[in-house]
Amino acid sequence: MKIAMGCDHGGIHLKEHVKKYLIGKGIEIVDHGTYTEDSCDYPDYAAKVCRDIISGDSGADRGILICGTGIGISIAANKFKGIRASLCGDVFSAKATREHNDSNVLCMGERVTGVGLAEMIVDAWIETEFAGGRHARRVEKISELEKACE
Repeated sequence: MKIAMGCDHGGIHLKEHVKKYLIGKGIEIVDHGTYTEDSCDYPDYAAKVCRDIISGDSGADRGILICGTGIGISIAANKFKGIRASLCGDVFSAKATREHNDSNVLCMGERVTGVGLAEMIVDAWIETEFAGGRHARRVEKISELEKACE
């Protein structure tokens, strides 16, 4: 598995922690920044990660985005056709969004999620497979909404 990651200045510490955690589990990471605590704009990093996933250029099929709350970066990520970004602050939601929504981008907030919980959320999100079935019909309806809004 290869995961593209990105954050703004409000998520840099949690991104670095999660990145190190995933590398330790043998997961390859494509880090799209930011790399400093200097103020920057979360839509720029959401765009880098989402474009990477959509294009397939790096081989990453999923992404993790982090900002201060996770809210702004998830809103930005969901503007990209084919991206199903989910803001998760608990393990149940992380499992459910993979199982039911086939989420391909996990969003979290550094200012609201501790590192221990973040590790559990990431594990649940990575380990849970999409259930398909009735859920596939619903994900397809999301794709149809994207087409209708073009």
